[in-house]
Amino acid sequence: MNLKNYLLLLLLCCVGWPTQAQPKTPADFGYRHLRMRYQRDTVNILVLSKKGEELKRKPVFFYAQGSTPRPVVLYDEKGAYRLFPINMDSLLARYHLVVVSKPGMPLLGDLRTLGPGGFAGDLKTGLLPAKYCQHNYLEYYVRRNNAVLRYLTRQPWVQADDITAMGHSEGSAIVARMARHPHHLRRVIYLSGSPLGRILTQVSGARLESDSVGTDYLFKRWQQVVAAPMGIDCHGDSNRLISSLSTHSNALADLLHSRLPIFVGYGTRDPAALQNDYLRLEAMRHRKSTISFHAYLEVEHNFFGFTNGQLDYEKGQWDRVARDFLAWMK
Repeated sequence: MNLKNYLLLLLLCCVGWPTQAQPKTPADFGYRHLRMRYQRDTVNILVLSKKGEELKRKPVFFYAQGSTPRPVVLYDEKGAYRLFPINMDSLLARYHLVVVSKPGMPLLGDLRTLGPGGFAGDLKTGLLPAKYCQHNYLEYYVRRNNAVLRYLTRQPWVQADDITAMGHSEGSAIVARMARHPHHLRRVIYLSGSPLGRILTQVSGARLESDSVGTDYLFKRWQQVVAAPMGIDCHGDSNRLISSLSTHSNALADLLHSRLPIFVGYGTRDPAALQNDYLRLEAMRHRKSTISFHAYLEVEHNFFGFTNGQLDYEKGQWDRVARDFLAWMK
């Protein structure tokens, strides 16, 4: 072997052969990754803290995710997206942010490889992971989240007497039920919820769009749910999920029975806006002064506005919503 080839071989031995980029981890985006056991499964918990204050004892802000079956942290070539579109600095200055992954879902997801909205199912068949299908319903999330809160109260960096739970969309129904039996909660933030149930919101939305075909389909779909309320389906929403989010034991009853301070926020262009107005009327009738209502004019379910009748993502009010609930939390 000549000297040139020997030196080349020595260099490759020292630096290694070219390798693919290492998989991303929660730490790459500033999250701590905790694990706990629940019903023989591993529950993955992500914690986001102000840099340098990861172990400082602070209150906890627990976020219950919405309905999309997707990873907790979505990212692309520019970095990670926020869990919800607000300036996190004011939140992290006072709280540790905690979020739990959905069962069977990965913690991280590259948006360039996922389906619309970060969908993490099989892109060819549309099938979702079996563990997700089995556990994706209201009562499971409530029980699991309560177990997570119990675990958090034992951590030295958690101010156990000051835990807030916030849920948006489907997550609002979860925190409403948690508020009814608040084992470890101090307050709840209920955003863009459907106090009288998901199926009514979907029917209302179809009616507002004058979509008679869609309305008829929803009534038929509900008939299927009523006939088999415990049915599991790995293609989209299962009967069990729809039933758990739409039955008579709904968020309105949960919120009215809760003794916790509750912040209710919703857009007036949300199909569920009238349900939230009705909740407000019922709160008055029950003299529930612990519920604070905030209606955001001319914005839809995700607090975005409109221009010439079209959804305009430049007209979002998430920062205003965050300012309101942070001020209320004080």
